[in-house]
Amino acid sequence: MAPKPKVIAIVGPTSSGKTNLSITLAQHISGEVISADSRQVYLGLDIGTGKITPDQMNGIPHHLLDVADPDYIYTGAEFAHAAAVAIHDITTRGNLPIIAGGTFFYIDLLRGKMQAAPVEPDQVFRDTLEQYSNEELLELLQQKDPRRANTIEPQNRRRLVRALEIIHTLGSVPKPTTVESPYDWLMIGITIDKETLREKFAKRLTAWLEIGLLEEVARVRAAISPERFLELGFEYTLTADYIDKQITRDELFEQFVQKNWQYAKRQLTWLKRDPDIVWVDPTDIDTILGLTQSFLQQ
Repeated sequence: MAPKPKVIAIVGPTSSGKTNLSITLAQHISGEVISADSRQVYLGLDIGTGKITPDQMNGIPHHLLDVADPDYIYTGAEFAHAAAVAIHDITTRGNLPIIAGGTFFYIDLLRGKMQAAPVEPDQVFRDTLEQYSNEELLELLQQKDPRRANTIEPQNRRRLVRALEIIHTLGSVPKPTTVESPYDWLMIGITIDKETLREKFAKRLTAWLEIGLLEEVARVRAAISPERFLELGFEYTLTADYIDKQITRDELFEQFVQKNWQYAKRQLTWLKRDPDIVWVDPTDIDTILGLTQSFLQQ
């Protein structure tokens, strides 16, 4: 049998440095980056999603950025298909695919660790959830499927409802079904301490405000429905509250850091259960390159 194509995934909590490490690694091993971020697929959601800019790419090709309009609902199944096409394209040209992003549900779909549930929309059930806030929906999901709750975007009402709908329709939390991946994987996890991470959250917001976050949020909010805007994440909704003078600048920073930390903890809970991840210090490039070369020579 022909050897499986090799694929590297870089994972870690939000703001931990996945993007920077993917660029550095790609420069050393003729790599190309595939984004695994459920919001960076959308045109115009740039600053508030931390999307890499063309200048920051340093000539490294990137895939699955800006592939959908923000009022379109892009699914995990669409990601898995598009990523498989990108992997084939990259490997055909003799380069190495590097998956980088914080939507680990997407990565697990691509790895064959999870499967998209074949459940049709149930409007009657969805109507019963209208009375619940996003926080209450997340609590319900945590009770029924902690693993999915740990990675879901907590303010994305549509995804929360969909996850609960799948559980309701199938009668119970579906057991994860695993299929053999068509790829040979190296999973690299980024280690970072809590205080450094929290400092990076605040610095990120400062930088975003300086390069036009307020203008981006106003533009996006004007272009889509209020319901859809609420699904784009707390980075957008918090900033909108600040624009509307519902919160102060200090409250914006406080809540931004708090919500990022809550999300990071859920991400880490998801990742720590995966025995395939090799955890590294992102500044130890020599160790990371040695790990990569050993993987490529296997």
